[in-house]
Amino acid sequence: MSPDARRHKGVMPFVLCSFVTAAMLAGCAPSSAPANNSPRTELGISDDDFDLDALIAAAKKEGPITVYDVTGKIVDTAKNFTAAYGITATGVKAKANEQQEIMTREAQSGNVKGDVFFMTDAPAVSGDLLAQGIAVNWFPPDLTDDVPARYQSPTAVSNEVDAWTYNTESYGDTCPVDNMWALTTAEWRSRVAISDPLLRADFLYWVNQMQEHADDELAAAYADYFGKPLDPEEGTATAQWLRGLGENDPIVKQSGGDVAEAIGAPGQAAAPVGLVSTAEYRDNADSGYHLALCTGMTPWLGRSYAKVGVIASGTEHPNAAKLFIHYLLTQDGISPQLADGKISTNEKVAPSADEPSGIADDLDSVFEPVPETAADDLDSLADWQDFWTVSSR
Repeated sequence: MSPDARRHKGVMPFVLCSFVTAAMLAGCAPSSAPANNSPRTELGISDDDFDLDALIAAAKKEGPITVYDVTGKIVDTAKNFTAAYGITATGVKAKANEQQEIMTREAQSGNVKGDVFFMTDAPAVSGDLLAQGIAVNWFPPDLTDDVPARYQSPTAVSNEVDAWTYNTESYGDTCPVDNMWALTTAEWRSRVAISDPLLRADFLYWVNQMQEHADDELAAAYADYFGKPLDPEEGTATAQWLRGLGENDPIVKQSGGDVAEAIGAPGQAAAPVGLVSTAEYRDNADSGYHLALCTGMTPWLGRSYAKVGVIASGTEHPNAAKLFIHYLLTQDGISPQLADGKISTNEKVAPSADEPSGIADDLDSVFEPVPETAADDLDSLADWQDFWTVSSR
């Protein structure tokens, strides 16, 4: 079923006045003006009759660039770019919100120093940075057939997966849960580990995406698990699931690494299950953890979120910036990050054979967001934060 056919219109979350009714969702979803994120924005040399060699030649005339990313591997990636093209690139690790602040501040001051920014907060990029003209979207014309259209506006270079995960030392070869609704039951009270939703906006973006595009699938999973249909008088399936999770006293951690430790650390008789980035599975080797995928989880094994790359408006190095975007959409450019479980949006780029979770074999079971409604996710964030706060008291 198409996302539009599954969409549940008129179910925007907001916190009502009384505590009892605060868990109910009502009202209308906000309308959002489309972001200024055309994939063919003119920047630097013309994209007409695009020629990569011409872009490289133009980029070499511009001087060094500074590139921000949420992963520390951007440092080595920038060095690899420098070696490949002879254009000095400096990689800087910064969280998505820090990057947004840097871009905004530099744009306001008219003193743009950062050239390219890679962020995992796609809704903020679409609904804020691109909409305000602080950032510019550019997609390489020669890769339009290799990267699905949904990843071209804004340009997404990779997807990362947060997957439902368990401890094999505690439970053997089979995950002890196979339905997301089990996590709302007494059996799993205080035994579900997640990153703090108030610190991880992308978790609540996912919640909004579930409600907008797949609430019926979550309702069907409820009926499968409990043997009866969900009561619509109690709100949407998404709202009821999130409320149930919050009321079940989950183990809330400040970082994904802390979640991975809570789940996978050795010596636990009944370890919690939880949602953790597949990038944390490297700790199986590094720290002796026992993390494994909850393969077969209904309705989804986990959820993906995109890392998008944008160029700062006013950059003095537009062609070098475009070339770096192009570079990260190639095997050579993104390879250092694939080992952490990231998946290139370029369908010709193979997943890493060394990725420890094995998520590449289960991508069909992962919830994938609909980029076209990313601005709605940003608009709804404060409401979902209020809803979680009330539910998890």
